[in-house]
Amino acid sequence: MKTVIGVKFRGGSKVYYFDPCDLEIQTGDGVIVETARGVEFGDVAQGPHQVEEDKILAPLKTVQRVATPRDREMRDQNAAKEKGAYQLCLQKIQERGLEMKLVDVEYSFNGSKVVFYFTADGRVDFRELVKDLAGVFKTRIELRQIGVRDEAKMLGGLGSCGRPVCCKAFLADFQPVSIKMAKEQSLSLSPTKISGICGRLMCCLKYEQDCYETMRKQMPKVGKEVFTPEGIAGTVVENNILTEKTKVKFVLPDGSIDMREYPFRELGMAGAAQKPPREQKEAPRPKPERPKRSQEGEAAPEAEPEAKEKAPASAGERPKSRRRRRGPRSHKEDRPHKANPAGGGGESAPAADKMQP
Repeated sequence: MKTVIGVKFRGGSKVYYFDPCDLEIQTGDGVIVETARGVEFGDVAQGPHQVEEDKILAPLKTVQRVATPRDREMRDQNAAKEKGAYQLCLQKIQERGLEMKLVDVEYSFNGSKVVFYFTADGRVDFRELVKDLAGVFKTRIELRQIGVRDEAKMLGGLGSCGRPVCCKAFLADFQPVSIKMAKEQSLSLSPTKISGICGRLMCCLKYEQDCYETMRKQMPKVGKEVFTPEGIAGTVVENNILTEKTKVKFVLPDGSIDMREYPFRELGMAGAAQKPPREQKEAPRPKPERPKRSQEGEAAPEAEPEAKEKAPASAGERPKSRRRRRGPRSHKEDRPHKANPAGGGGESAPAADKMQP
């Protein structure tokens, strides 16, 4: 765990973490911090608190100091300069005839850089514009192209619900939104009703999407046959996810057609009771063991248990040696050996010890 504070810049909604460095900082204070864009003035939105290290974007930068009255005065001066820079940049854009819309101007805290935010339909060659602005402001000039959603987040405004737009109020990052979400929530597909002030789909379509997906999996599908609590078979016509009710169309005994709404949990699925129980598969029967055959082709007797004592051999009988069972012999070994009475060429006779009984 790491002790951090949450800081917002220029009234934005995204919170950035910084190391307080044992400074006495409270919510609402102003702080001077080092960022990727240089030294900035920020407002503390979250006081010192513990945060898991995996949620911190490394490297964690430190707070330089708590803002003084002089720092606040400098911030107000920069805000006044931004209004004049905005009007001057608009004039230069018109003189150059550039197809771009200026959105906002931002001065860095120490005045070392001025950033101009604009929107455009395509690429814009603003190199000559940068030279004009640099000659007037005598400082570093940066022009940054942004999207229409970022424009709405910077400027703010009121949505169709009458409340401040979510991206300006509390959204830290934009989430992907699709027209499929409006269809699943049974909303009007008119662009004027599902679009925000930026002209894109409203971000609030994403808020309840997970709930709609979960409920649709539980409720019966449209067109499926169900049984009402009265035991009448009907067809699903519509699902109302907000009220958790399903509209069912069925035929009454007199032949008339009626439609009623029921809580979907009180409906029974058609055919659910007619399904026979799953038959248990019988365990496979053990296969009978086949008797082993010796090399001569006769069935080999079963081996007696080792506990039994072997019968002693007779005095004149020679003990028989056990032969190990080997794999199938080759064709040469299967041929009988013929003795050559003349002792000449050909196959030799078998050994004498093998010929004795």
